[in-house]
Amino acid sequence: MSLLIVGTTALDSIKTPYAENPRLLGGSASHAAVAASFFSPVRLVGGVGEDFPAKYLNLYRRHGIDLAGLQHLPGKTFHWSGEYEVNMNNRRTLATELGVIEQFQPALPAAWRATPFVLLANIAPALQGQVLDQLTRPRFVVADTMDLWLNIALKDLLKLIRRVDALVLNDHEARQLAQEDNIIAALPKIHKLGPRYVIVKKGEHGSILSAPHGLFLAPAYPLRKVVDPTGAGDSFVGGLMGYLASTRGSIERNLRRAILHGSVVASFCCEGFGLNRTDKVTRAAVNTRVRELEKLARY
Repeated sequence: MSLLIVGTTALDSIKTPYAENPRLLGGSASHAAVAASFFSPVRLVGGVGEDFPAKYLNLYRRHGIDLAGLQHLPGKTFHWSGEYEVNMNNRRTLATELGVIEQFQPALPAAWRATPFVLLANIAPALQGQVLDQLTRPRFVVADTMDLWLNIALKDLLKLIRRVDALVLNDHEARQLAQEDNIIAALPKIHKLGPRYVIVKKGEHGSILSAPHGLFLAPAYPLRKVVDPTGAGDSFVGGLMGYLASTRGSIERNLRRAILHGSVVASFCCEGFGLNRTDKVTRAAVNTRVRELEKLARY
């Protein structure tokens, strides 16, 4: 089945202690869409400016991503610049230029309004809500968020998560949202806000799924070297949703395996700058790492 993804489409300038790459294809929707494309047809909703390179449009198309919902707006594309420290766990933002994202209003083609699987990738919760308003009874909706929205748009975020099936956030954001230091204690409080499923990202330490039938602790795929972690979280949820959209049967029965597939695609993302590594990955390579990860987790 098709997966609809809305989020940011951006140009990222990334600096690490070892290299620097300017104006790479980035944004939550870009990383999520490419990750999901290994498993299911993807429909991308976003906005780019007049400076958006044609080669990045071709990258989307190589992965079979439907761009009928990608708006070309007057002005410059959203640009983010950041620098990582040696351990890659810490980064600082050098510059944020919103560009056309300030005027972006998501509009779904009429044929997309019945898309069964929906990923509201990281973007302002008010815009995520506008997408929900245009949908007709989707089967499964996941929203990703970040600490920025907890700080400046909490009211909109709380309104949004009452309407979604699953919420994805990292461990620091889960603690902040629930006002609880312990993640396991925080999960029931987040469920009370609306979502039936909660997925907590813990970076190199994997993730936690809280579902009606209990918890699932998923490992991350272990890497010897991380080149650039930008977009790994978006790749994780994109891969997860892409795999889920490709399955039959109950959501909960398939969600654990979907999380492992998301973890594997995120591992490829970390091995190159931006989407450079993910763009070259094959489904066979993804399947190989999934089998390796299953062996590591089995006893």
